[in-house]
Amino acid sequence: MGLDLGTKTIGMATGDIAHSIATPFDTIKRKKFGIDADALEAVLQRENIGGLVMGLPLNMDGSAGPRVQATQAFVRNCFKRDSFPDLPVLMWDERLSTAAVERTLITADTSRAKRALVVDKMAAAYILQGVLDFLQSQ
Repeated sequence: MGLDLGTKTIGMATGDIAHSIATPFDTIKRKKFGIDADALEAVLQRENIGGLVMGLPLNMDGSAGPRVQATQAFVRNCFKRDSFPDLPVLMWDERLSTAAVERTLITADTSRAKRALVVDKMAAAYILQGVLDFLQSQ
């Protein structure tokens, strides 16, 4: 499962069994860490997820800023919970993923309201697709 962790939402995407196609899945509206982690945990268990690809929001120069630290803390705190599934996690550079998805949606003449509803799960799919493409090329 690909995750795009934002301050207001967590975008989610899943990959197919052949690990070749990422599909936007859903979005969790962020509330408090415990509620967010419970919601994510429920999805991971219900969908039988085998691993996570977490978008890593590096700065444009490749350095790690406060958003990287927040993402790493979120992952670390999830795995401190006894009930959270023990899954492998890959941190993947997500620079410009949301911008690329926004451009695609604007090109498709998607309304601003509709873009707001789908951009986070589509960004998660963009991140996951990057990993799947990389793995297919190896």
